[in-house]
Amino acid sequence: MVDAKMLNTMSSAPGFIAALDQSGGSTPKALSLYGVSESDYQGEEEMFRLMHAMRVRIMKAPAFTGEKVIGAILFERTMDGDVDGEPVPSFLWGKRGVVPFLKIDKGLLDEENGVQLMKPMPELDALLVRGREKGIFGTKMRSVIAHADKTGISAVVRQQFEVARQIIGQGLMPIVEPEVSIKSPTKTEAEAILRDEIAAELDKLPAGDKVMLKLTLPTVADFYAPLVSHKSVVRVVALSGGYSAAEACEKLSHNHGMIASFSRALTERLRTSMSDAEFNMSIAETIDQIYAASVTKS
Repeated sequence: MVDAKMLNTMSSAPGFIAALDQSGGSTPKALSLYGVSESDYQGEEEMFRLMHAMRVRIMKAPAFTGEKVIGAILFERTMDGDVDGEPVPSFLWGKRGVVPFLKIDKGLLDEENGVQLMKPMPELDALLVRGREKGIFGTKMRSVIAHADKTGISAVVRQQFEVARQIIGQGLMPIVEPEVSIKSPTKTEAEAILRDEIAAELDKLPAGDKVMLKLTLPTVADFYAPLVSHKSVVRVVALSGGYSAAEACEKLSHNHGMIASFSRALTERLRTSMSDAEFNMSIAETIDQIYAASVTKS
């Protein structure tokens, strides 16, 4: 069973989820945007050490609390790391009131039928057990949809829900994330297929089983309203998908019942060269902006 207090926060508290889960492939770009070039470090270990330092700086910022940031998605190495000697998940929940999630996917397969499925995860059960023991509430897993191909989109959703059932069986809350690329030439058509496929899978879930959904901001405002109100959905969160914070927040403000789960849009203004005061002020302003778009709808 999932943690009841965390579930209550995730179900009803105002706010948004911070995505702090950039993994190996996306870490160099995230560091580069932060002002750390690839020439500033040697090897993967040093790269991840610098990335962890950036994340700790974010998590320790005075504005990064459950008052507005109700959850945070972590990379596996971040889950295993610490903040001033305290394990990250317990720091987030115990000191900040932020519900910890874990990114579990191992990347994407090559595109087929207009989509990229997730790579196999043979050691998933062991990771889920370890995450649960560390205080993780739920998980997140990402697939990508590039074209409005019904066969491909059906395969993505089917795989996502197969894994979601495995996660539920381990007492954790799955965030199902079938991302529709914002660059897709058939984005609107893909979203229509995706909504129907997700609804069909939700209807198959046993009574009491619940999931969260992480979806690309739709072309048509409130397009995912039927999923937001589905009895098996705890919350629908939006990914920024490459939009700037301003663009993502403007689009999010028109989608009732959706809250943010932004990554790049959350950190785009942060720089390693900032003083602590500058850093804390910058992230506070961004948190306020994303929070407003998540709770105040037009």
